[in-house]
Amino acid sequence: MRNENSAFNHGAEPLLDLTALRADTPGCEAVIHFNNAGAGLMPRPVLGAMLDHLRLEATIGGYEASAARAAEVEDFHASLAELLGTRPGNIAFAASATHAYAKALSAIDFRPGDVILTTRNDFVSNQIAFLSLRRRHGVRIVHAPDLPDGGGVDVDAMAVLMRAHRPRLVAVTHVPTNSGLVQPVAEVGRHCRELDLLYLVDACQSVGQYPVDVDRIGCDLLTATCRKFLRGPRGSGFLYVSDRALAAGYEPLHIDMHGARWVAPGHYRPVATAARFEEWEFPYATVLGCAAAVRYALRVGLEPIARRTPALAGRLREQLAAVPGVRTLDGGPDPAALVTFAIEGWEAEPFKEALDARGINSALSYREFAQFDFADKEVSWCLRLSPHYYNTEDEVDTVAGAVAELAGSIR
Repeated sequence: MRNENSAFNHGAEPLLDLTALRADTPGCEAVIHFNNAGAGLMPRPVLGAMLDHLRLEATIGGYEASAARAAEVEDFHASLAELLGTRPGNIAFAASATHAYAKALSAIDFRPGDVILTTRNDFVSNQIAFLSLRRRHGVRIVHAPDLPDGGGVDVDAMAVLMRAHRPRLVAVTHVPTNSGLVQPVAEVGRHCRELDLLYLVDACQSVGQYPVDVDRIGCDLLTATCRKFLRGPRGSGFLYVSDRALAAGYEPLHIDMHGARWVAPGHYRPVATAARFEEWEFPYATVLGCAAAVRYALRVGLEPIARRTPALAGRLREQLAAVPGVRTLDGGPDPAALVTFAIEGWEAEPFKEALDARGINSALSYREFAQFDFADKEVSWCLRLSPHYYNTEDEVDTVAGAVAELAGSIR
C-alpha cells in the first residue's frame, strides 16, 4: 500500500516524490497542465474535503454541518497564518483575491489629491480599481519607473517618490500575471516602514510558489487567491491585515454582522480581528478545501516547491528561447514560473486552440491586461505557460516541442 505521506518532504532533501504527488493529482492523467498561474490542479485531499462537506450539508443541513466542522473551518485561518508567518486573527477569507483587494481599498478613506504610488507592472484589476478611485474620489496615481534592464521597479526611484508625495497608499504586485517578473516587495516594504506609509501587496502569483513572510515583506495588507499555486478551489482568496492596520481602525466600507457588533441603536463596533473584513455567509465547502490545500502545500514544503517550480519554468524558457520565431518576454534575474512568449505568424486564439488540441493547458494575456509592460515589449498578446512542482521534465520537453512544431508550421 502506498504511504499517504510519501509525497511530502520531511527533511532537508530537496527532491519530491513525483510519483506520489501525481497520484494525488487526478488531472495529471488527463492533461499537461501548464496553467497553474490560472488555477492549479486540485490534489485529492482538497477535493475530498469539499465533497465530504457537501455530503454532510445534504445529510444534516448547512448550518448544522458548519457547526459540526467548526474546528476544521477555523483551520483556514490557522493554516494560512502558519504559511505567512502571522496569527489566525490577521487572516480574512474572501471570495477571490480581487474581492480581498477591493475590501482592502474600501477601508482607506481616500480624499481628493491623495496619492496611490504603484508600479508599471501591476495587476490589471488593481489598476482599474485605482482609476475608479481617481474618477470617484479624485486621487492621483503615480507609477514608479522600472529599472532600464527590465528587472522590475526601481526601488530607489520609488523611495524618492514616497518622500516627494507622501502617498496615502503604496501598492505593489509581487509577481505580475503577465510575466515571470518577481518584484522586490521586501525592499519596497523597508522604505514604507521607515516613512510610516500604508503598504498593500498583491501576492496572487507568489503564495504557494514561494515562501511568503508578511513580516519580512513589511506589508500592512496582502491579498492572494487559493486557486493558483496553492492548488485550492476557485471562488476563494484571502486578505492579510497587520496588527498595525487593525489597531489603526481600518475596516471595510460595507461591514456586516460578522465583522461588527451592533452595540446600540446608533452605533456599531468592529471586531478586533481581520474577521471585520469577512461576511457572515461562507461557502464552507470551499473554505475547507482551501484549508486542505494550504496544509497540503505545507506538508510538501514551500522550500522544495520554490526550488522545483521556477526551475521547471527555467527549463521551459530556455528551450522556447531557442525556437525560431519565438520571443520570450520575462524579465528579472530570477523569474517565477510564469513563462510568457510571443510567436510570429499566429493569432492568439488559434495558437492556444492548437495547444488545447494537444492536451496542453495554457493561458493568453492581451495588451489590455498589461498596458505599460506590453507597450514596452511591443506585443499585443502573449501566451503564458505556468508549470508547478507536480509537473515533470518530460512534460516540459513535450510542451516546448509542441510550440516548436507550431512555430515551424507557419514558416
